[in-house]
Amino acid sequence: MKLDPFYLIVDSAAWIERLVPLGVKLVQLRIKDASDEAIRAEIRRAKAVCRAHRCQLIVNDHWELAIEEGCDFVHLGQEDLADADLAAIRTAGLKLGLSTHDEAELETALAADPDYVALGPIYPTILKKMTWAPQGLERLSAWRERIGPLPLVAIGGLNPQRIEGVFAHGANSAAVVTDITLNADPEGRTRDWIRKTDAWRPTPTGKPLPNPSPQGGGAYDAASFPSIPQPRNRS
Repeated sequence: MKLDPFYLIVDSAAWIERLVPLGVKLVQLRIKDASDEAIRAEIRRAKAVCRAHRCQLIVNDHWELAIEEGCDFVHLGQEDLADADLAAIRTAGLKLGLSTHDEAELETALAADPDYVALGPIYPTILKKMTWAPQGLERLSAWRERIGPLPLVAIGGLNPQRIEGVFAHGANSAAVVTDITLNADPEGRTRDWIRKTDAWRPTPTGKPLPNPSPQGGGAYDAASFPSIPQPRNRS
C-alpha cells in the first residue's frame, strides 16, 4: 500500500469541503468531542467530498461508525486500539493506521498488523499536550529499520520547510494539522504543501522513482525499501 506524501488531518467535514478540492489526496477526519449522530453526519459529508475528488478518507478512532458508514480506512491511537475489535475491523475490510510514540507502543502496533504506523511528535507541537518529548529525525530512521516496508507517517510540528528531512529519514507521508488550520491562508498553505511534496508523489505510470541524492547526517537509505517515496528528478 502507498500513501500520498501529504497527509492532511482536520476536525470537521467543513475543512474537508474547503481543502480537498484543491488537490488533497489523503485526509483524516479527527473529531474528538461530539455525539455519534453528529460524527455520523460529518463522516457522510466527508465521504461524499472525498469520493468526488478521489481522496482517501481516514476516520480517526470511531471505527464502529466507520464500518457502518462504509468507510475503508481508520486510524487508532493506542488507547482506542486497546478497546477496538480488530477482528471486526478486518472482517469489514477496513485498512488500519496506528499511532506510536515509543518502543512499547510500536511493539503493540506491529502485533495488530497495521497498514501503516505513525510516529510523533517529530518536532514540538501545539496540537495537544504531549507526554512524549519530540522524537526527532533519528527516531524516524530507527522506526524505518524496525518496520521494514510498512508505510511510515511522520507527525508533529511539521511544515513545508521540514518535510525534506522527514522523507530523507524514511517517512512515507508527512501529516499536518495546525500548520494549515491555524494559517492565515489555509488554502494557500495547502497548495504549498501539495507543491512541496510533489517530488515524493508517485508518478501516474507507477514506474519506480529514481534514488534520492545522497543524504548525510544519519539519513536513511530509502532505496532499500521500494515503497518509500523518493524524490523525482525534475531535470
